Amino acid sequence: MDERLTGFQDKMEKSLKNLEDEYASIRAGRANPHVLDKLRVDYYGTPSPIQSVANVSVPEPRMIQIQPWEPSLVKAIEKAILTSDIGINPTNDGKVIRLVFPELTEERRKDLAKDIKKKGEAAKVAIRNIRRDAMDHFKKLGKTEDISEDAIKDLEDGIQKLTDQYVAKIEKAIEAKSKEILTV
Repeated sequence: MDERLTGFQDKMEKSLKNLEDEYASIRAGRANPHVLDKLRVDYYGTPSPIQSVANVSVPEPRMIQIQPWEPSLVKAIEKAILTSDIGINPTNDGKVIRLVFPELTEERRKDLAKDIKKKGEAAKVAIRNIRRDAMDHFKKLGKTEDISEDAIKDLEDGIQKLTDQYVAKIEKAIEAKSKEILTV
């Protein structure tokens, strides 16, 4: 692959990774510890991920159990969960915090599927914007440097193939997450 394409491929990879991270935080009625990934807890003045200050486990299919290394962190973790957009009220017994995920209703599943599709479409737009930037870049290269029209055409074909690959990967991700959400 031409090294002039690798920078644009990296950007496309980041867009795909970002979409996958967003999908990981969408809860599907089953306990998934990744819903806690974006949450931060104040640990001695430093915002820290919950996974670095507590043991996070899934003892049952619809429950996450969080056991802080220090009991004093229970309140801070509980506060972080309450102020987040997870939409689950934590319960604690002074040492352990439990998050019980309710079963999703059919309507909620359909709403989540629409949201998944919308995020997927936004990722496709990001990929296409990267392609457009690449095309503009290659056209400028053709004017400023001594590169043949055939070489520019090859670069444009290469970026189009990359775009098609990443759009297909996004389609697969949308399909997989939608299927996961809609499966009861």
